[in-house]
Amino acid sequence: MPTVIETLSTLGIVPVVVVEKPEVGEQLAKALLDGGLPCMEITFRTDAAVEALRQIANKFPEITLGAGTVLNVEQATMALDAGAKFIVSPGLNRKVVEYCLSKNAIIIPGVAIPTDIEVALDMGLETLKLFPAEALGGVEYLKALGGPYKKVKFIPTGGIQQSNLLNYLSQQNVVACGGSWMVRPDLIKEEKFNEIHRLTQEAIDIMLGFELKHIGINCPDESMALANAQQLSNLIRFPIKEGASSVFVGSSFEITKKQFPGSHGHIAIGTNSIIRAVAVLERRGYKVRPETKSEKNGKPISVYLEEEIAGFAIHLLQN
Repeated sequence: MPTVIETLSTLGIVPVVVVEKPEVGEQLAKALLDGGLPCMEITFRTDAAVEALRQIANKFPEITLGAGTVLNVEQATMALDAGAKFIVSPGLNRKVVEYCLSKNAIIIPGVAIPTDIEVALDMGLETLKLFPAEALGGVEYLKALGGPYKKVKFIPTGGIQQSNLLNYLSQQNVVACGGSWMVRPDLIKEEKFNEIHRLTQEAIDIMLGFELKHIGINCPDESMALANAQQLSNLIRFPIKEGASSVFVGSSFEITKKQFPGSHGHIAIGTNSIIRAVAVLERRGYKVRPETKSEKNGKPISVYLEEEIAGFAIHLLQN
């Protein structure tokens, strides 16, 4: 079973929520869950936080539920008792960190400067919240921190929107991003859960960045592949580029020299993150073929799904 940090990494986005009334918590959780994001961080900025945590934890155990803006041990205790799976604090509070570690609870404290990071490392923590991320310098600041602190991973929060989400997620030292644009307080107050659902789906689509890369067409042997590639090239005047196992016609068509996955061929779809794409698609009911997974430098660069569409396999490629 993946750890909480591993789960947050595959999710990519942590909705940071302010709840004024505990009774809206379940509707909010359902909107996020149905939107494809089984995760949320309920902040201790209101008195409704504890009860909202408790209700959501009881009804939606599949949600990776966290408590945020935890300022003291008392709040950490209430959050864990209510069912929070991880604790987030805006700063590096030694008492909160030590308490959570004593309970074997996941604690992600906020840091802002190198001194904070080094204190956290000394306490055995390597996954930290960078807050307030944009005000501190955003992506450029993260890049700078990545030099001396190569083992440290961050969950940047503060000022992250759809417009800069991908810039953050593309950084090697970012686990996930905390954000509230899909769960803005006004949307929750006005109970616009359909809009929260839509914004959640939109955020996931932006994170994954699916795009058609090429169409693969299966041929039984090399001679058939070359003949079909030449015929297609004559038709549309795309250049031919032959490889060891296939022939490309332009960049849009791949004619294979042997049977690849798929009855007729494959549809290659690029994505910003194969790991996150697989996690999202598995939650939608799709499965991957593990034996087709390819890696480069220890990271996945391609994989096929089990399902076919009209005789075509789906081939995910890392952008």
